[in-house]
Amino acid sequence: MKNKRHRMIREIVENQNIETQLQLTQELRKFGFDVTQATISRDIKELGLIKVVSGENTFRYSLPTAVVVNNVDRSRRMFRDNVLKVVGSENIVLLKTLPGMASAVAACLDGMNWDNLLGSVAGDDTIFALANSSQSAQEMVSRLQEYVE
Repeated sequence: MKNKRHRMIREIVENQNIETQLQLTQELRKFGFDVTQATISRDIKELGLIKVVSGENTFRYSLPTAVVVNNVDRSRRMFRDNVLKVVGSENIVLLKTLPGMASAVAACLDGMNWDNLLGSVAGDDTIFALANSSQSAQEMVSRLQEYVE
């Protein structure tokens, strides 16, 4: 439910001029999300929403222009909360995630800037990550499994 709400918040903020938490709460309720101001406040913090100038003396919520995902604690939390399985084969690492979370996890993985990770491809709930060698893939599997546990 939280993931669906976060996706809806992103969509609302990208497409509407939301100036207050109350406005955001009202918009979410239109889509069937029964939320409190405290929940919205936590969601805003978790999503990293910022206030940007939208006119003279007015501000609106916005997604950050560049999300930097190099925070180890945040990465561990992302993996722990969303990754179900990590396995390797040759120089490929396969990650199974909760439905709809593969892109976010892959962005987090790519944001780690590991030298042995050449890149990743994400579907809905599956990520293929390409390592530069079989040994590197196994090291990545071990590291990622620690994050998941």
